[in-house]
Amino acid sequence: MSSTTTSVPARVARTASPGNNRRRRARTVPIGALAIFVGPFAVLFIAFYLVPIGYAIWKSLLVVERQGTFGAATEVFGGLSQYVRVFENEVFWQSVVRVLVFGVVQVPVMLGLALLFALLLDSPLLKGKRFFRLAFFVPYAVPGVIAAIMWGFLYSPQLSPFSAVTSKVDFLSSDFVLWSIANVVTWVFVGYNMLIIYSTLLSIPTDIYEAARLDGAGQLRIAWSIKIPLVRPSLVLTSVLSIIGTLQLLAEPQTFRAFSSAVTSTYTPNMTIYATSSVPNVSLAAAMSVVLALATFILSFTFLRITRRRGAAL
Repeated sequence: MSSTTTSVPARVARTASPGNNRRRRARTVPIGALAIFVGPFAVLFIAFYLVPIGYAIWKSLLVVERQGTFGAATEVFGGLSQYVRVFENEVFWQSVVRVLVFGVVQVPVMLGLALLFALLLDSPLLKGKRFFRLAFFVPYAVPGVIAAIMWGFLYSPQLSPFSAVTSKVDFLSSDFVLWSIANVVTWVFVGYNMLIIYSTLLSIPTDIYEAARLDGAGQLRIAWSIKIPLVRPSLVLTSVLSIIGTLQLLAEPQTFRAFSSAVTSTYTPNMTIYATSSVPNVSLAAAMSVVLALATFILSFTFLRITRRRGAAL
């Protein structure tokens, strides 16, 4: 009789154990609800991201062959022959080197200005913060093509209202046009990067600032020793986005072709890819795209690893 009475609570305890409850909840996962919410994203991600990447890779493995001089062109599998041609293409690599030089100078200047403006907006010494926040961000609302056209007219000696300057310094010459484009990119994207950094500054607890002020720290000391180290993740994020954007530079130099003969059809890697596909040589252009994507990934990943190691050392 005693064994019967003790076995019932034991079974109840086993049934009501946390592990059984977790397993029961795991078995009742609403698969239909997950499919409804995740399904549209998955379909769009596959259709507009994975499928184009797969198609580009497949296209880069094909070569065009002709039967005779005037025979019909047919695409056949060529292995890595298109990639060999990419690495032998001096024009493509010259454009890559050009945008790398562009990024080495332009990205630090742009992020430095973005950090400075974010610190000014977060400073209690600045008046009219709403006006300046809007003024710094407004250029980002201007499309890149419109911004390039506007600055192209400002650079042109015949059309610029600053002809006293543009008549003496040819901003559209081969020596200056790259940095003229850098000025346009900086003008457009400083506000965007500033908002990312400024959002991080707003999330910092004010108790830290109050403790620093009690210790006698001024605004410059607080900015240098507290704010800048705490916004480091935002600086890393904006740097990675800027690296990717630099290697994908297209709209601004393409627009500047109407103002300067120094900007050729192969001035940047994306312009080289577009010009190659228009020949038409779509397979070679696809191979260039894949190589450029891998180069972008390697540079971004290397930058993240370096910044992570330095952050761990600090």
